[in-house]
Amino acid sequence: MSFCTAINCMDGRVQLPVIGFLKKYFSVNYVDIVSEPGPNRILAEQTDSKIVKSILHRVDISVQKHRSKGIAIVGHYDCAGNPSDKSEQISHLQAAISFLRKHYSEIEIIGLWVDENWYVNEITSNKIS
Repeated sequence: MSFCTAINCMDGRVQLPVIGFLKKYFSVNYVDIVSEPGPNRILAEQTDSKIVKSILHRVDISVQKHRSKGIAIVGHYDCAGNPSDKSEQISHLQAAISFLRKHYSEIEIIGLWVDENWYVNEITSNKIS
């Protein structure tokens, strides 16, 4: 059994496209989902320490117990939790990756943007060599 981790929006429209993309990208059987509305903004801004700690706790379980091969942080079109435009959400993805890198330096972290057609686009990655 192999796993990766998705820090994804709670929006049901993005779940299946992200799961399918990540199973192929990381060559895994399962995707652990850490779900919050607008998680890219939450981790970029880090203004609500309770939610940030909760996200990190759930990612810790995936990384430590399931030996997650990688982490994805996701932003998407028409997000109710982060109603920012695409360019701002991509900035949030980049800041969220930088934040996550401080906690998970030994694992690949990627940023994903799900567009208006529910197509998953890799925006940025932080591959481990």
